[in-house]
Amino acid sequence: MSLLTLPAIVIRLRAAGCVFAEDEAELLVSTARTPDDLAGMVDRRVAGLPLEHVLGWAEFCGLRIAVDPGVFVPRRRTEFLVEQALALAGGGAVIVDLCCGSGAVGAALVAALGQVELHAVDIDPIAVRCARRNLDTAVYQGDLYDPLPRDLRGRVDILVASAPYVPTGAIGLLPAEARVHEPMIALDGGADGLDVVRRVTARAAEWLAPGGHLLVETSARQAASTAEAVARGGLLPRVTGSDDLDATVVIGAPIS
Repeated sequence: MSLLTLPAIVIRLRAAGCVFAEDEAELLVSTARTPDDLAGMVDRRVAGLPLEHVLGWAEFCGLRIAVDPGVFVPRRRTEFLVEQALALAGGGAVIVDLCCGSGAVGAALVAALGQVELHAVDIDPIAVRCARRNLDTAVYQGDLYDPLPRDLRGRVDILVASAPYVPTGAIGLLPAEARVHEPMIALDGGADGLDVVRRVTARAAEWLAPGGHLLVETSARQAASTAEAVARGGLLPRVTGSDDLDATVVIGAPIS
């Protein structure tokens, strides 16, 4: 088998519809360990596998996060969730990351803050195994708050949730990379996209410490409904967003 050259890889990726073919080709070449490994990676990418699943990692907040096949790929927009959490967190904070997926949010918070007490949760066992590779901390498998230690109640400073928020009817409009290769449980948020978000907000207040904050990723279109859910959970909501990242986060604080 002839060796794949960088220009040849770019041509194959372009033909497969990869918009950033040159950048992707360089990443594939730099990550592959052998020529055969490179050929297999190019084949998988051309077949439609997400680039991050092919590489085995995703860049997030300047970190290289391990991403296994079948695990939700951390999005650039979620870096805004991290930024907002960092603005509210102090040293030694107790942090809970719900719907943690690969553990990217928790890993970024630990990298930025240093000594914190982080607890991460996901219902998907594949995601939990992946998060345990990225986090040197407790990662629990289960449904939202259910697997968390009971002694965390009332002492969580930062509660972050990048829960699924795509309406069921919009799943078919997602790119094939997400629709085919990422777990539906990490994408489908129910009829209006907020089924899981409402379950997060309904119980958040009982876990937060005095002065603690809930931060929920959502969309601009769903921001008002998400804020209403936060308010119904007994917290004071505030909506913030980033045009550059096309990101929206609703922040809930205890009502004093």
